[in-house]
Amino acid sequence: MPFEISNKELYLSFDDGPVPGPTEFVLDTLAKSNIKATFFCIGDNVKKYPNVFSRIIDGGHAVGNHTFNHLSGWRTSLMDYVDNIKMCQLIIDKQDSELNLKLPLFRPPYGRITRAQIKALSQYEIVMWDVLTHDYARSISTDNCLSGSISATRPGSIVVFHDSLKAEKNMRYVLPRFIDHFASQGYVFKSLR
Repeated sequence: MPFEISNKELYLSFDDGPVPGPTEFVLDTLAKSNIKATFFCIGDNVKKYPNVFSRIIDGGHAVGNHTFNHLSGWRTSLMDYVDNIKMCQLIIDKQDSELNLKLPLFRPPYGRITRAQIKALSQYEIVMWDVLTHDYARSISTDNCLSGSISATRPGSIVVFHDSLKAEKNMRYVLPRFIDHFASQGYVFKSLR
């Protein structure tokens, strides 16, 4: 991993954006606390909403690839999966040529990826997580989403929220309260780059 874990660091990450509304709320919330995070973007959304994607970059946040169409690695052939990731990377690189990192970040949608796919993606750093907030689960109340996220978080945790319409209700409630909870305990938030 390119980052070091200390006792009081957390890594916020956001999957499935950029999307007008949810992503803008996240960016505004992070800016209020001067927090940098990592956004794993869907290529089709970057293509549709380049101005929202530009706000992520302009805010100094890290960006990773989350496929072009949010594909499950378990349900997609090796060639189709790799091609979809390449398509996403082309869109990301086109939007910001300075993102041409030596080892770009990749997060598989649903966390589902095969060994063959991992091997074929050696030019990426694959980043998973240890705290899934379940903000996308409409059956979970906002309070349960918050308490579950807090109780699952440990020093050095990589926490996944979703800047999507599906997760918007829970995410808007949980994110600022999650940040306040851990900031009040002396935690700092960092991006993965």
